[in-house]
Amino acid sequence: MSVLTFRRAVEADIATMMRLRLSVNENKLSNPSSVTHAMCSDYLDRLGRAWVAELAGEIVGFSYAARDGSIWALFVDPGREGLGAGKQLLRFAVAWLFEIGHDEIRLGTEANTRADRFYAAQGWTRGEMKDDVEVWYRLRRSDRRD
Repeated sequence: MSVLTFRRAVEADIATMMRLRLSVNENKLSNPSSVTHAMCSDYLDRLGRAWVAELAGEIVGFSYAARDGSIWALFVDPGREGLGAGKQLLRFAVAWLFEIGHDEIRLGTEANTRADRFYAAQGWTRGEMKDDVEVWYRLRRSDRRD
């Protein structure tokens, strides 16, 4: 049986990460061209940091943490959900954001979805609606469950 492995994302991973991002069943991009290769590249280091989860050498999930103290992206291949990749990718992003000095982390996700329930189950606090579709979540350093 293959084991999940994790590593920092690199430029060569972006095309695979974007294909995965566009394959999800929830939190779909209304305009897929709104997230560009250049944006993803910027969030590898300059504007944030990114990690990938691999199973048998294939990328099955990724996360991006933004230097502004937010989670920019967390996605897992719909066919590979339930293996723990999302939880660990979120842990990497959270740990890094706290390490660089944030006391609170925020993210937005589509309300009433599996992602909405996932963040609540990970100890995040559900907040107000960001807009008509997304809800805000926050995690304070003192709330961290690791």
